[in-house]
Amino acid sequence: MGNDVAEVVQPLPCSDVKVHRLMCMELMKFVDRISQVFPDIESARPRCTLGIEALCSINLAMEKAKLLIQHCSESSRLYLAITGEAILARFTRVHNELERSLSHIEDMVPILLAAQISGIVDDLRVAKFTLESSEEEAGRVLLALIRKDISTSDSMEPSEFEAFQFAAARLQLTSPKSLLIERRDIKKLIDKFHDTEKTKERILKYLLYLVKKYGKSYGGEQMENASSDQCESSLTSTDHVRKHVVCSQSIEKKIDVKYGHYKSQTDTSCTPPEEFRCPISSRLMHDPVIIASGQTFERVWIEKWFNEGNDTCPKTQKKLQHFSLTPNSALKDLISKWCKRNRITIPNLRSQPIPAALYPWKTSSSNSIASLGSSLNDVHLRIDVSTVSIDSSDASYFSDPSNVKIRDDSSFVSSQMNGNSHECQSFDSFSSGENSVWLSKLAALPWTSQCKAVEDIRNHFNDNDQACYSLLSDSSIDSLFRFLKYAHDVSDTKAQRDGVQVLLAFLRKSSEIPSLSEEMFHLLAVFLESEVTKEALAIIEVLSSHQYWNSKIVMSGSLPSILNILDNQVRELHAPAARILYNLTLNRDTGSRVISMGCIWKFIPLLGDSSLAGYCIKILSNLCEIQAGRVAIAETNGCLASITELLETESQEEQEHAVAVLLSLCSQRTEYCQLVMDEGIIPSLVNISVNGNIRGKESAMELLRILRDVRYDNPLESSLPHPGPIPEFSQDSCKRSKEKKPSSKVRFLGGIRTLFSKPRTVALP
Repeated sequence: MGNDVAEVVQPLPCSDVKVHRLMCMELMKFVDRISQVFPDIESARPRCTLGIEALCSINLAMEKAKLLIQHCSESSRLYLAITGEAILARFTRVHNELERSLSHIEDMVPILLAAQISGIVDDLRVAKFTLESSEEEAGRVLLALIRKDISTSDSMEPSEFEAFQFAAARLQLTSPKSLLIERRDIKKLIDKFHDTEKTKERILKYLLYLVKKYGKSYGGEQMENASSDQCESSLTSTDHVRKHVVCSQSIEKKIDVKYGHYKSQTDTSCTPPEEFRCPISSRLMHDPVIIASGQTFERVWIEKWFNEGNDTCPKTQKKLQHFSLTPNSALKDLISKWCKRNRITIPNLRSQPIPAALYPWKTSSSNSIASLGSSLNDVHLRIDVSTVSIDSSDASYFSDPSNVKIRDDSSFVSSQMNGNSHECQSFDSFSSGENSVWLSKLAALPWTSQCKAVEDIRNHFNDNDQACYSLLSDSSIDSLFRFLKYAHDVSDTKAQRDGVQVLLAFLRKSSEIPSLSEEMFHLLAVFLESEVTKEALAIIEVLSSHQYWNSKIVMSGSLPSILNILDNQVRELHAPAARILYNLTLNRDTGSRVISMGCIWKFIPLLGDSSLAGYCIKILSNLCEIQAGRVAIAETNGCLASITELLETESQEEQEHAVAVLLSLCSQRTEYCQLVMDEGIIPSLVNISVNGNIRGKESAMELLRILRDVRYDNPLESSLPHPGPIPEFSQDSCKRSKEKKPSSKVRFLGGIRTLFSKPRTVALP
């Protein structure tokens, strides 16, 4: 059957499908949806090996789907009926290939496109392909007839007639026209399989014999009248198909909902108002929140948008002033009432990673309840933990009915008490899914047992990279915070280090950042001045990469400590501190706070360090986006000199950012142009304009133009003899300049030497 159609052609409309129409309609719906986003997937250019393989797999699966639909449109009805099981298997394979390929590509594309793909994948997971009962019955009767001895006897005629009549009624072969088309289709298949597949050819010839003998004898109307009672069920099936077509056409015009997928038991065509759907995912919202632009989004998706580093509204594309989220309680109530009225349920997105397919590197583990929950997707497990209190949002994560149980571990606490010893048993024996449970009830243990528990969880995380994925509940993070706070209060350095390492391991490997309280940020700020500075700095670095947390980092009082680390003699702390400052300065608000600390001078010595210069020049480039930043950079002694030294570095990226800083300064104020020219940067700019990277070249040429215009506008220079036309900066001139000694750099500029000479060298007439 895999070779039934040899050439790839466009599929016929589903209205032309003869048999298996419902399966074809369902598959065609997904083909259409994937076709709409496929150009965007290609434009995203996932050029890694896995990305290219996924693209090829999607394209191949799409072609297989189209061929399968075409086969159901052009083949013989009788033949399609007797090969129903094989056809169903092909539909299932194509369905699985589409789901698998799309899942692989999700984390390689931008978030908005990933949301669309996620919706398709989710709907593919719940899609079911089954044979229609009338077609399955027809195929079963025909196969039973074929398995009999078809080579003899008149005694076969009654059974042949009854079987053919039964199958024809259910396959809509009830008119002369349909019988004529059926004969032609069978003949085409016979020609196709002639001398290649003898068994298929023999079966097809027998089917042709049945159509010619009994179809011609009775004609369309006689057959329909003779089997009116049998046709009744067929007509019912036809009505069902017709209704399904209308319903599908209606639904296809809307966005299907899952994570939001509709689970209506009464009205499958009900569609939610546009205001109830998230603009990112086009799904019915469970937890709507309002952002700074006034637009409402699903909390999980907008947080994912911010975590990707975006600072604009996905809908209006306007830059946001802040990243705070305000719950839209009124809209949530309206959605809840609408869902109740229409008998629709919406799973809590917080209970599932968004979506699990976005993070294919999270391999399932038989010992991980969390991974089991995410792999089951829509199936909600009810966990049997009789005495352990778990927050409802956390419990919902471990999705539904199953026989999956977590043993009642309430006895764990008491089992730790053994005489006067309150030591906690090793956590190494527990599955990763239990870490969240134990952390959430950590306070129930004595302090020494708490310390042992956290130490064992830390070791478990170190040994098992997948273990930290299970630490998803806010209650676990809160328990860890209380542990860290107490460890600080009692000056238990080892407990502090173990606790922050557990938190760091989770943050580094988690797919999403949990809800962290302001108290946690204040505690991290305190840790920056303690013996766990390195770990606290690493945690803040991870958090700073998500712009949503930047304002909280600054408000917690961490900024002075981070800046002081730059003066610290411990060099290994300089790089993470610089990376944090770079992340913070990407936002204008937090960047302004950095400037207000008067810290520009701290970057000057670091610009001379090859391992830190790249970070520092990027920080200064970010600060140049702010007026106060430009003033601070230009007026800090030694800063411009250190920046111009980077123009001579071998790193084109550092050159690019250095030129960008100078260009930003000179574009704003004329006096800054003079300060820049006093550093003798013209030869370096010419060199970069020829040999730098693309952005470096463009910035260097623009800066040269600005400096030239400034010199023309200078009345002192205008009174001097004009040096003549400015020559073009050719590659040859640049190459010649490289061959000369550094002391003769300026001479290679020829005619522009006088134009760009420093004011102190100008002799007044």
